[in-house]
Amino acid sequence: MKKTAWDPVLRWMLNNGALVGLIVLCVAMFIATPHFLTVPNLLNVGVQAATVAILAFGMTFVIVAAGIDLSVGSVAALGGMVSAYSFSSLGLPGWLTLLIGLGTGLLAGLISGISIAYGKLPAFIATLAMMSIARGATLVISQGSPVPSSKSVNTLGSNQYLFGTGVPGLPIPIVMMALAGVICWFILSRTVIGRSMYAVGGNVEAARLSGLPVRKVLITVYTLSGLFAALAGLVMTGRLSSAQPQAAVGYELDAIAAVVIGGASLSGGSGKATGTLVGAILLAVIRNGLNILNVSSFWQQIVIGFVIAIAVGFDVIRNKTAR
Repeated sequence: MKKTAWDPVLRWMLNNGALVGLIVLCVAMFIATPHFLTVPNLLNVGVQAATVAILAFGMTFVIVAAGIDLSVGSVAALGGMVSAYSFSSLGLPGWLTLLIGLGTGLLAGLISGISIAYGKLPAFIATLAMMSIARGATLVISQGSPVPSSKSVNTLGSNQYLFGTGVPGLPIPIVMMALAGVICWFILSRTVIGRSMYAVGGNVEAARLSGLPVRKVLITVYTLSGLFAALAGLVMTGRLSSAQPQAAVGYELDAIAAVVIGGASLSGGSGKATGTLVGAILLAVIRNGLNILNVSSFWQQIVIGFVIAIAVGFDVIRNKTAR
């Protein structure tokens, strides 16, 4: 096929489809309603995107390694609930309840990882079981009622600036999202374990024959996923000033969608933190823009479904082009 001057541009657009889509969507929303591109609304989009983005950063590790984690929504709810229960019923200090909440998510992810790496359970089944266990534990602890959280957790999810003044103009959930994104980027691109995730996702048998510790990699990705899920749950709990037993229901699907929209392949071996961030923001922009336009939430789900289908279509085309 004859090459043209447009080929580099088309290749860039194909490799950065989520970013192109986000720019086009923002322009369309601005044309539809000038209220969209105001600073308060953009900050609101960032806060709305924070929880899903943090979940999705953890999911990125899993998908890069050719896995799947259906438990992140329930683990997020459990992390927030255990933290709130530690404060309201056990009287523990706020900073300690934060650590307990994060530790809960880490433990849940570790159990899933061990089940997959050593128990040989399919990732779908292992994380589906953890989803049910974590949600059930959340309901048992809360007895089906909201539990008030500590001041430390409430600050984590508030729209106040970090440390009172903090980063000018950035609410704490956005700061937490940025911090989680930097950690995800660093692990994937600057560490040995991150490069091993890509190797395992690209070809697990070749990675094993090359001497890579495949089991260690699998345990690590699910443990990180559980840890990031707990952080997302704490941010969500802080926004509501209480842990809700039905928090984050269905959020695992949004997290997977954000990673796929961001350019990762469900077959593993590809994905990056920046793409996941763009994917999470794109989902938040869709919901925010449609809310401003008074579009029913039922139609919003249909629109997001189409966006996911288009993102997967881009992935198929990109893989064919790579070959």
